[in-house]
Amino acid sequence: MFDGLLQYDLGAGVEVFSTQRDAALPYPVIQGHQVHDCKVAVVDRPDLTREDLEGYDAFVTNMPGVAIGVRTADCIPVLLYDPVKRVVAAVHAGWKGTVLHISQKAIHVMNLRFGCNPADMRAVLGPGIGPASFQVGEEVAEHFKQADFPIDQIWSFQGAGDGSPMSGGHHIDLWKANQWLLEQAGISKENIQVSAIDTYTTEAYFSARREGFQCGRIINAIKLIPL
Repeated sequence: MFDGLLQYDLGAGVEVFSTQRDAALPYPVIQGHQVHDCKVAVVDRPDLTREDLEGYDAFVTNMPGVAIGVRTADCIPVLLYDPVKRVVAAVHAGWKGTVLHISQKAIHVMNLRFGCNPADMRAVLGPGIGPASFQVGEEVAEHFKQADFPIDQIWSFQGAGDGSPMSGGHHIDLWKANQWLLEQAGISKENIQVSAIDTYTTEAYFSARREGFQCGRIINAIKLIPL
């Protein structure tokens, strides 16, 4: 479709992509001012600005032709599509948002506002920091334990390490954590795609851990195609 975009196939009626480094957006994408929290906004008009969406990390819309998206640079983008009710969502799931179950909160809003059934939904987990690269402190691992995640599936302790970056210590698999949230909400495992692109080790994508917080951002967007 466009150069510099990683495109996903969630079926007819929707366009879904993540930008690679220095790619130009093919059209405007409504985004919020993300704060690593779990608030979900319903986008109900096409002229909403980042200032209008201050403090939101997930977005839901049923407006055809209006792209919504989230900005990431190691955090996990979760893009959701209900082809039955024709509703989409874009979710920014860093470790804090994941612990707060933000993707489940977005699904709840889709159900509450538009009658979406998770059994009908399809999802993509886009590029983000992979488990081998996401070394965390013990306190972060403890947050996941306290939030009732299946810790043996998403956490590992790799000992003292060999001195290379990200070796040893505690590691969290944010893809598995978010996939677990989606499955617990009722989305079929067969309807969940995981990109498995580690932004920390893949220079085609921005990584705050590799480049510093002031680096650029990946735009992860989803748009209903007008019928």
